[in-house]
Amino acid sequence: MKVAVLVSGNGTNLQALVDYEKTKSDCPYHIVVVMSDRKNAFALQRATNAAIPTELVGPYAVLGSEAANEAGKDEKRCAVSGRVYENCVRYGVDAIVLAGWLTVLSGKIIQAYNGRIINLHPALLPKFGGEGMWGRHVHEAVLACHETESGCTVHLVDTGCDTGKVLVQKHVPVLPDDTPETLYARIAPAEHEAIVEGVCLLAGVLGKR
Repeated sequence: MKVAVLVSGNGTNLQALVDYEKTKSDCPYHIVVVMSDRKNAFALQRATNAAIPTELVGPYAVLGSEAANEAGKDEKRCAVSGRVYENCVRYGVDAIVLAGWLTVLSGKIIQAYNGRIINLHPALLPKFGGEGMWGRHVHEAVLACHETESGCTVHLVDTGCDTGKVLVQKHVPVLPDDTPETLYARIAPAEHEAIVEGVCLLAGVLGKR
């Protein structure tokens, strides 16, 4: 299964996918391109280190500085989503993995890749999902609600935000003295397992079609 991985930050989950592909002779997926909506994302360097092609697909890269400055949120999302779709077609992508990707996809790509886009979310959906719920914000919300457990979720992407069918969940305890940083540190290894499991699961499903 040819995979595009979409990233916005450090890329530790991308690294988990790269390492699994590199070390497992029976790995059911192959990462053919990594795309980022942020030019300074360290994930791009991780991809380069692994000899994986990269594409910058942020609003400024797609629209140009002047148009991006004038564009609204929906226009930026559509432009980024359109460029991601074009790249997926160009690289012959079978499935899309959102690994710390912050731009909500919209438009044609959702229909064209229906059932073939998965996202990793740093909480136990449906709790703590939706607009604004990413990264540290999620862990702060979990702690503010005095949850006794958190974790991560890999789910299919649909037209909503964090609303698609859940494929994989990993549970992690929340400790009384946790901070957003310590909670993230405990969830991160579970994320690495979950995203690999989710991509392999998707590969198995697509292989049976």
